[in-house]
Amino acid sequence: MTKPIIGMCHLPALPGDPGYDRTAGMAAIVEHARREVTSLQEGGVDGILISNEFSLPYLTQTEPITAISMARVIGEIRDELEVPFGVNVLWDAVASIDLAVATGASFVREVFTGVYASDFGLWNTNVGRTARHRLAVSGSDVRLLFNIVPEAAAYVADRDIAQLTRSTVFNCVPDGLCVSGLTAGSPTDTSTLSIVKEHAGDVPVFVNTGVRPDTIAESLRYADAAIVGTFFKKDGRFENDAESGRVAELMGVVKSVR
Repeated sequence: MTKPIIGMCHLPALPGDPGYDRTAGMAAIVEHARREVTSLQEGGVDGILISNEFSLPYLTQTEPITAISMARVIGEIRDELEVPFGVNVLWDAVASIDLAVATGASFVREVFTGVYASDFGLWNTNVGRTARHRLAVSGSDVRLLFNIVPEAAAYVADRDIAQLTRSTVFNCVPDGLCVSGLTAGSPTDTSTLSIVKEHAGDVPVFVNTGVRPDTIAESLRYADAAIVGTFFKKDGRFENDAESGRVAELMGVVKSVR
């Protein structure tokens, strides 16, 4: 597939999250996910990434209930997934890999490497441990998409994006690099995207946030793929449900530039 587009399935707050709706319960979350997947697939996406997007504020080491709840959701809708899918347990690399192995997901998007000052505190990682954990849980076929420019965070060392890209590719062996804006839905700077692409070698580069019909052609000049969430929502609002018409609108532009 040339220039694939991965649509986000954003799950509502889960058990244990501050915003969890105990009255509606898990059944409502399953039905929400089912509607999202239907809209994304009807609109023509090439893949789906399922994340606990509304578990705000996020943990960098999640409680077990988070991935367990996500596993239930995916288990109930698994037969309806017609395209390759991935998972993201925000922001916990090990939990994301565990969930991928348990559900048969093809890929994971996470922050696997680096140390950051973030809205969620000092954000540290241990990519060597994570890589060994993937092997230990029989997840060697799960592809790892690295957030090279994480949302809501800044790298604590004085290194430019070119250096960071080259060293991450050499030292950490990513399967893909994701370039983001400040938050979900925020534009991804194309100059940053072009620098990452220039220094990523053979590693695919994903534009990770802020994709819209008027920006996708420019983004795909540099990126090999895109992950799209907010634009697909009603009125382009982060908190709303995905609409198949908005998905089809963007995919129509993508088909013209592939």
